[in-house]
Amino acid sequence: MPANPMPEFTSRTPVSDKLFTRAKTMIPGGVNSPVRAFNGVGGNPIFFAGAEGAVVQDMDGHQYVDYVGSWGPMLLGHANPKVTSAIKDAVDLGTSFGAPTDRETYLADLLISKHKEFGIEKIRLVNSGTEATMSAIRLARGYTGRTRIIKFDGCYHGHGDSLLVAAGSGAATASIPGSAGVPEELAALTTVVPYNDANALAAAFNAYDDIACVIIEPIAGNMGCVTPQEGFLQAVRKLCTDNSSLLIFDEVMTGFRVNKNSAMGLYGITPDLATFGKILGGGLPLAAYGGKAEIMDKLAPLGDVYQAGTLSGNPLATAAGCAMLEQLDDAVYTKLENTAEYLEKELLSLAKKHNHSMQINRVGGMFGIFFADTTPQNFTEVKATDTDKFSRFFHEMLEEGVYLPPSAFETWFISTAHDSEHLEHTLKAADKALGRV
Repeated sequence: MPANPMPEFTSRTPVSDKLFTRAKTMIPGGVNSPVRAFNGVGGNPIFFAGAEGAVVQDMDGHQYVDYVGSWGPMLLGHANPKVTSAIKDAVDLGTSFGAPTDRETYLADLLISKHKEFGIEKIRLVNSGTEATMSAIRLARGYTGRTRIIKFDGCYHGHGDSLLVAAGSGAATASIPGSAGVPEELAALTTVVPYNDANALAAAFNAYDDIACVIIEPIAGNMGCVTPQEGFLQAVRKLCTDNSSLLIFDEVMTGFRVNKNSAMGLYGITPDLATFGKILGGGLPLAAYGGKAEIMDKLAPLGDVYQAGTLSGNPLATAAGCAMLEQLDDAVYTKLENTAEYLEKELLSLAKKHNHSMQINRVGGMFGIFFADTTPQNFTEVKATDTDKFSRFFHEMLEEGVYLPPSAFETWFISTAHDSEHLEHTLKAADKALGRV
């Protein structure tokens, strides 16, 4: 594919439709992650053949300006040359050893150096965000000797049993408050409170004395993008400290996305533990959890909290991750901010032109649009937005060669590969789409 080719779209996707029909005979729902099924917007999913920069190409040969970015990892665009080169160099040396490599330590150094002043002193590499969050919770329970956890309604922390309670993301799109297969006894140990409601969190602490940890997306990205109100994260930190409970920042999405020091650096909050993923792996399966050395040293082989993984620290994934993190300088975040700010401003202007009530929540290169009269502050308010209108908008944008997250409950992602041509194309598409929905 040429660098950053512009979309030339026709509405027919017979190859994708055929592939989806075949996939459904062998894969539940035809997809390996629920939100890909387009249940949140209707229609059949697009099957992709390749991507470069800010553009993805489907199996029918159509190209789209992409605002999914593999759900966040592609901060520098698809097929970033330094990342792909690092992977190619690594693969010739072997794909997995099941033994330590120096690159794991180097990647740990890159991650810790950006976050050490915010309490990240040691990390453990794993393979997915779900693995990172479930491991961090086990560690919190092992360290505190307590069993209860608190999460916030609409925040999604992967599909671990303790966390599929009032979950966001794909579970929210399908209107599933939890999941079959999760024991009631385990779910009962998870308390859910509304996002942006410090008083509700305080009430939970008053009601229970066995709270091991509070886990939170510092910027909620799985109910659309919902930002923390002023003082909210500080109140969460204080309540955890006052009650000797651990605070876990789930930065799988926000890590390296909203700031070079992640959300903890952006807001100046020191969590006890944090999880990272997506950008950390440069697009390959890689995640991490980390925190204060005193807590992390409870992990085996030093301590009695067990967690292991055959492919943890995989040499291909760590090569991609190192190549990604090495490129994240101040200029990257300046460009992301400028690009996203411009797009936000112009989309709101177009919505006003076509008499739509549109709200946008944005932090750096991640944002969410809502068809609503007021900006949602929690999951209840997100669910009250006009999701039917979003679905129509999604398909109109798809027709114009712009690929958006296929759910009103997901976040858009900007990359440094989005240039003026991509933005111009997007805004022309939005002008047409908003005129038709």
